[in-house]
Amino acid sequence: MRYLAIDFGKKNTGLAVCDYTETIVSPLVVIPNSNDLFEKILDVVRMRSVEAIVIGLPLNMDGSSGRQSKIVNEFAEKLKKFVPLPIYFQDERLSTYAAKEMLSSRPDTGFVTRKLTRKKKKQRLDALAAAEILRAFLESQKTI
Repeated sequence: MRYLAIDFGKKNTGLAVCDYTETIVSPLVVIPNSNDLFEKILDVVRMRSVEAIVIGLPLNMDGSSGRQSKIVNEFAEKLKKFVPLPIYFQDERLSTYAAKEMLSSRPDTGFVTRKLTRKKKKQRLDALAAAEILRAFLESQKTI
């Protein structure tokens, strides 16, 4: 199944997809949160033949839901009106941290990121965080 992962943030939304075999996860793009966000997500769903969506759910470190979790749930409800696909949630705790680690530990990406502005680095991190969310979701499905 082809999944689209969404890392919904206050300013930007990172997207990532997996292949049909659910083995390769790729960060796609970061979309600024604007009035046409849902239309842009729908475009990606159509272009990539996505069959289901995984949204990162920002839980507190103790596993409880907070204000941001409520915002993400509201986003998911609105998204359902635009994209008639199954929507799953995945705990996104530490996904941004893992994305930062990935960028800093890979010599080939580390050199490239040194030339980027802080804003551009943040945008790349949003897409990488979406990829981390999707990896965690796919791993959790293997244990079921």
